[in-house]
Amino acid sequence: MSNNNLSKEGFLDKKWHLATNPDEVALTELEFALFRISGAFERWQAECLACCIEGNLSGTDNALLHMIRMHDRAKSISELARLLNRDDLSNLQYSLRKMAKTGLIEKASGESKKGVTYQVTVKGVEVTNNFAQYRKELLLTLTGTIGDVNGKFEDASQALNLMVGMYDQAACVAASHKLS
Repeated sequence: MSNNNLSKEGFLDKKWHLATNPDEVALTELEFALFRISGAFERWQAECLACCIEGNLSGTDNALLHMIRMHDRAKSISELARLLNRDDLSNLQYSLRKMAKTGLIEKASGESKKGVTYQVTVKGVEVTNNFAQYRKELLLTLTGTIGDVNGKFEDASQALNLMVGMYDQAACVAASHKLS
């Protein structure tokens, strides 16, 4: 191991251009973990969905499918974007078209004040039920080794939800300082 990667104490140096003090290091390490978990979560969702249906569906497609099914109520694209904290409507529309083409969702019948709404089809219900079963067998069994798993997941969820607000606020301020 190169000495360039060691701090004066002999432990790995966690400082980068983003972090020069312990608080900055802690936040940067958390952000680095978020990059990795985001990729792993997207890959997990896509791979688990591939156990349930053939096709080239992504983790985003899976997230949308489950959001549409949530509470068994049709949802508009603006509701879906809000639920997933997304503002890239064209990418969401692409996913919706792809899932409609595979028969997982359809436009809901009836008028809506919010425009077009989407609902899962019978095939979509079957796929989401299968996904839930694979999730239980493949993922939830791994959580059994974690002590007080419910409390830890609740704490993590609360912290991440607070961070969503912090990052959204920081993004609003940053948007007012754009160079172009």
